Amino acid sequence: MRSQFEIEQMIEGRLRSYLSRDKTGIRREVLRLLLRIRQTTIADILAELKEQFSVSFHTIASMVGIIASRIGILRVSRSAVGVTTYELKEKYASMVVRLVGA
Repeated sequence: MRSQFEIEQMIEGRLRSYLSRDKTGIRREVLRLLLRIRQTTIADILAELKEQFSVSFHTIASMVGIIASRIGILRVSRSAVGVTTYELKEKYASMVVRLVGA
């Protein structure tokens, strides 16, 4: 069984690796939005990023999916109507601030 410290170190390593492949800055901006907005949908993120980047719904959904499933720093919830919302887990907020410089 891994300790909480080991889990956080593993998540930080995954997040660093994910951000190291960010050539356009869009991944960092998605994380900054999640820090600022706290609870959001893919459509909300897309509306915010359309002004700065040329992105599609699929692109944003893929990024958020990777952040939620592989990195594991998002809480995902689905409403009764089928709207999926994403929220940054509070215990990882300081790590994200440190890595993205928000």
